[in-house]
Amino acid sequence: MLATLFLGSSVSIQSQDKPLVVSTASIFADMAEVIGGNMIEVQTIVPIGGDPHTYEPTPANAQLINKADLIIKNGLTFEGWLDELIDNSGTKASVKLITEGINPISSEKYQNSSDPHAWMDAKNGMIYIENIKDALIKLDPEHEEEYTFNFEYYKQQIQDLDQEIVTQINTIPAEKRILITSHDAFRYYGQRYGIKVEAVLGTSTDAEVQTSDMVRLNKTIKSSGVPAVFIETTVNPKLLQQLASDNDIEIGGLLYSDSIGDKDSPAPTYLDMLRYNTSTIVEALSREVDLVIKKGEPSTTSNYILFAVLGVLLVGGFLLLYRRLNQV
Repeated sequence: MLATLFLGSSVSIQSQDKPLVVSTASIFADMAEVIGGNMIEVQTIVPIGGDPHTYEPTPANAQLINKADLIIKNGLTFEGWLDELIDNSGTKASVKLITEGINPISSEKYQNSSDPHAWMDAKNGMIYIENIKDALIKLDPEHEEEYTFNFEYYKQQIQDLDQEIVTQINTIPAEKRILITSHDAFRYYGQRYGIKVEAVLGTSTDAEVQTSDMVRLNKTIKSSGVPAVFIETTVNPKLLQQLASDNDIEIGGLLYSDSIGDKDSPAPTYLDMLRYNTSTIVEALSREVDLVIKKGEPSTTSNYILFAVLGVLLVGGFLLLYRRLNQV
């Protein structure tokens, strides 16, 4: 971990309180921990596995915010509950919008609303961490050198991963590069890496499912022959499971979108999340369409055999009838 790069600096701050950085979601907390190392304390409002779209803050969250020195938030309608929480907490913390400098994707359904999931594009991830680095330096200028060093190393890791994702996605057959998920969290990912994205829900998980959405996805699956759909860790999988069952295709895997996983998961960090999601998507969408005859749907070959048998029986019946007539 990058946090071990500056052990020497930890000695100088052991006798004093570390700055408390409060993040709205686990993804941003991980970024802050990598850049801040053991020079800061990081806590998260929405726990790992929680859904920031629908989260309901608690009194404990207000107490945490009150003690914070820095609050980092995504914005772009991601944490609609945050402003009220800050106002009620009485905090004196500075607030950093870590999507500054990102070109947001406008919502297709809601006017003057943007898709908040910009971190799904690794190039945007580099903007996130630069904003976090700048905020930490402003908060704690004494350790500017350490924050900058960790940032540069981390940035290189994200750049390398970005190219790795491009290479992997390009191995999926072009006609199968269609990602069907629970909610619309992968539009930045799709735009950057060349995948068409379709979802049951919109950019927020508190939206209501429309019949037209299910009809649209069923048509997409049938017309494209896409072999799998994907569920997400923070969204109820019921609708995607039904969609897969109705179309006799697979659940391609579990994707991480609004939260990283816990330490025992395959995605305990931001880098791991993007890497794991990509490998899961590539593996599932690269599979050949199952050649096993679907239940209740005879194959073309089966139809030919059936017609041949019927033809033989029909001709045999005519011959038998002809012989009997000639014997009369």
